[in-house]
Amino acid sequence: MESSATLSILALWALFLGTHMGLSSLTLRPKLVALLGARGFLAGYSVVAFATFGPLVRVYGENKHMGAYFWYGSQIGAARPLMYLGMVLALTLCVGAFMNPSPSSIAPGGGEIRGVLRVSRHPLFMGVALIGLLHLAVARVHATDLAFFLGLPIVSLIGCWHQDRRHLATGGEAFAKFYASTSFLPFTRGGFAGFREAPLALVAGIILTVGLRIVHPSIFGGAS
Repeated sequence: MESSATLSILALWALFLGTHMGLSSLTLRPKLVALLGARGFLAGYSVVAFATFGPLVRVYGENKHMGAYFWYGSQIGAARPLMYLGMVLALTLCVGAFMNPSPSSIAPGGGEIRGVLRVSRHPLFMGVALIGLLHLAVARVHATDLAFFLGLPIVSLIGCWHQDRRHLATGGEAFAKFYASTSFLPFTRGGFAGFREAPLALVAGIILTVGLRIVHPSIFGGAS
């Protein structure tokens, strides 16, 4: 039962990634946009994403801390404070991604390189990836936890790479310039000034981190 839960999580991650990349591929996306229109495609794409990610979250939620035991990072004294700092950064990236959308996102922005785009051209997915890694660093990690939380950075990185390849093929000179001026992984070109340029996103990141810290034990368990 425990191994089947882990395999189910892995299979659902594969389904999510496969549909996410397949529907947005250079082969299939233009045909779907022509058939459904840009808004129709975006709506359908979102429905499929929720339809695959929802069961993944449900299966993990019903099978947390199952399977082989690996580690418990919170036993290290500084792990929790560093995790909260990391969550502020991750959630600031996620919020900032909606305030200044990247040209490489599903709903592309204008491409002005400021705010969180100085940190990464994929702030939303890099924030999600960081959330997954932070949970692995402090949670009590069993096989199902490893499969779920490690999936966040793996799927995010593959998805971002796929987005870059598609936009480089179709985005013309404007995207190529944006691509050359920004970083894939966070902070590989500095980018800390981006947080000063996105004060509202930073404040939201702090508030969300505090709020999640308060409600986490009652909603998600752990973090007591």
